[in-house]
Amino acid sequence: MGKIVQVQLGEYRDVDYFELNDVACERGDYVIVEVDRGSEFGLVVSHVGAMCPAKTEHKPQGRILRKATEGDLKQIANNRTKVQDAVDNCVRKINERNLHMNIVKAEYTFDASKIIFSFLADGRVDFRNLVKDLAKVFRVRIELKQIGVRDKAKIVGGYGICGREFCCSSYMKGFHTLSIKMAKEQGLPLNPSRISGVCGRIKCCMAYEFQVYKELSRDLPSVGDKVAVGEGKGKVIDVNILKRLVTVDAGEGKIIRTIFEKAVAG
Repeated sequence: MGKIVQVQLGEYRDVDYFELNDVACERGDYVIVEVDRGSEFGLVVSHVGAMCPAKTEHKPQGRILRKATEGDLKQIANNRTKVQDAVDNCVRKINERNLHMNIVKAEYTFDASKIIFSFLADGRVDFRNLVKDLAKVFRVRIELKQIGVRDKAKIVGGYGICGREFCCSSYMKGFHTLSIKMAKEQGLPLNPSRISGVCGRIKCCMAYEFQVYKELSRDLPSVGDKVAVGEGKGKVIDVNILKRLVTVDAGEGKIIRTIFEKAVAG
């Protein structure tokens, strides 16, 4: 049974599975892969030594032809030098047609037969005439891809409030589902400025320890619950999930802080 590895196609596109065969490569290597309409370049993002058998749920989208040669890398670098001109021309055509869209990035495919433009827009945009305009200018196939704000953050990159590079643009292979419930379960303040990333959406890191917090808080009271602890009864006003420290207001100015083991409902 064939072995597969994960490869991020191009500069900013999705991660997919490709059949490795006998090509010698490592994580972080550029490779040339076979796709439906020819060949493309991509970056190996999974550990080759931890390859998994090809399964139905991970059907390979093609196969790796070779590790990128010096000539391949020069071609990739040459394509990168032409990107700014492509963006400038696209922006000019957008303005001429008064379209409400913002170009985020552009990239050439490996053989320079197609340019992919990623853009943001508040709603659907009819860009059919724009595609024709750009095709006349560049004489190649044009693809316009509408993306979301999380995709923009992944493509543009940057640093979060933690001081580290964005998770989405450094090592994440795809986006996972996020919800306000994750912040609630972890006892975090539901302040948008505290739990949102630069993209304006809930931070990806909200999901990292969600299951741990969920398990640890299973037998802890919630803020607002009435409980009886060793020193008295009262209303829970704060819960530190990791320390299992519960703060109870027993009334008349009496505040009880206790490591929560067992309690009786008040």
